[in-house]
Amino acid sequence: MDQAGSRQYPDKPTKVYLFGTCLIDLFCPEAGIDAVQLLEREGIEVHFPADQTCCAQPAHSSGFPEQTRAVALAQLRLFPEPWPVIVPSGSCAGMMRQHYPEVFADDPGLQAEATALAERIFELSEFLVHVARVKLADRGAPTRIALHTSCAARREMGTHLHARSLLAQLPGVEVAMHEHESECCGFGGTFSLKHPAISSAMAGDKVDALQETGAQKFVSADCGCMLSLNHTLQKRGEGFQGQHLASFLWQRTGGEGGQR
Repeated sequence: MDQAGSRQYPDKPTKVYLFGTCLIDLFCPEAGIDAVQLLEREGIEVHFPADQTCCAQPAHSSGFPEQTRAVALAQLRLFPEPWPVIVPSGSCAGMMRQHYPEVFADDPGLQAEATALAERIFELSEFLVHVARVKLADRGAPTRIALHTSCAARREMGTHLHARSLLAQLPGVEVAMHEHESECCGFGGTFSLKHPAISSAMAGDKVDALQETGAQKFVSADCGCMLSLNHTLQKRGEGFQGQHLASFLWQRTGGEGGQR
């Protein structure tokens, strides 16, 4: 079940597409590579359409429908085979699953295409839990981490539940709960550019809460949030940093040998 209601999950496929997101492509390529490796370790062949760009969320959340439509349309036909489309970002996955059909509401043909694509969109941790049904083997030393979940991903995709389910498979990993967990980190895509002072204050509150847990690092399934919080910490001169969930899981489970 996701935040939008019950969902019928398919059987584990042999092939999937990866929608890498623009932030992973430009700033966190290791997270995309580790996502691919997690999927391939489950015996799944991963295809990456080279023409993909942005999911259109920045334009959509900023109130530019024409630009949103143009960017979304550029993604719409990049995934012609009926394979799941895996997105290592809950907020981007939410845009594609929840909002693409409404972006094309004035065109029945395009809306039908958008709806068909939306039904194949899965956030990475959701896919690993409910479709691939992974069983992870913990190969790391005991550690204490905090989990940061994008507020958009929580509302639209239930990503916090899927991430917790994966981390619960790792007996050496203690997940510390922190105050303000459900609150926005202040990034919000273009919000951080339009309202930098408010964004910085929100990020400050979030990193304070994360550090107060005594965790050694924080983990997030969304690179936008992670980059914003890491930058806040770096400006403070703090060594405490965040890591994408895909990279944490890949490293923690010993890479290629990390299955039971």
